[in-house]
Amino acid sequence: MELMEEVLVDNGLLFAFALIGLLMWFSNRISQRLSGGRIHGSAVAIALGLALAYFGGRVSGGTKGLSDIPLFGGLALMGGAMLRDFAIVSTAYGVEFSEMRRAGLVGVLSLILGLVLSFVAGGLVALAFGYSDAVSITTLGAGAATYIVGPVTGTALGASSEVMALSVAAGLVKSVLVMIGTPFVAPLIGLDNPKAAMAYGGLMGTTSGVSGGLAATDKRLVPYGAMTATFYTGLGCLLGPSLFFLFVRGLLPA
Repeated sequence: MELMEEVLVDNGLLFAFALIGLLMWFSNRISQRLSGGRIHGSAVAIALGLALAYFGGRVSGGTKGLSDIPLFGGLALMGGAMLRDFAIVSTAYGVEFSEMRRAGLVGVLSLILGLVLSFVAGGLVALAFGYSDAVSITTLGAGAATYIVGPVTGTALGASSEVMALSVAAGLVKSVLVMIGTPFVAPLIGLDNPKAAMAYGGLMGTTSGVSGGLAATDKRLVPYGAMTATFYTGLGCLLGPSLFFLFVRGLLPA
């Protein structure tokens, strides 16, 4: 057993891929047996992954979930920023530009509306919890957009580490909710075609959340949602520390 554990630790990334493959197989079996396939296996896998992350954090006392246990250390690399961003960028290669042109004005409006609504919601929550300075309100509003826009905005404006951590937490909560909720709301909002997926990605903005949610809905829609969600993140990083900050500072009393 000690030899096997040593081999698995030394080949952590390979073991992580095998573990995730097993989790997906198990999730698909649950999906078929309990819901007849109506709840996609990916949605079940996301829920199980969150539960395992919580369990790993409780057992290890660490901050990185299951990967804090040495045997599962490869999950930190597999789920880290490098492979995550590679997966996000690679989805763009599945996009058909004819479908992107069809989105047209709807795609652009969804980006603007999604950013503004998320920022306003986050800013109002910040005000409700007692934050009154423009830097903190802007950073937390940007965090409600995505967990990337928040710290980028906070770093540019010189926000405190506490506020930046809260902005990341806000973005993560949004990402998880979008991941889990997308398969359930998709039939209600007609999320079953590339044009709708692009509008949805622009409104939600969180690339990881949209990608995971669309994968659980219809994997063919992932490239389209991820494309506009990626634009959303880039646009948020530009507008957060500039136009949004100036807008907030102008509203606050001198």
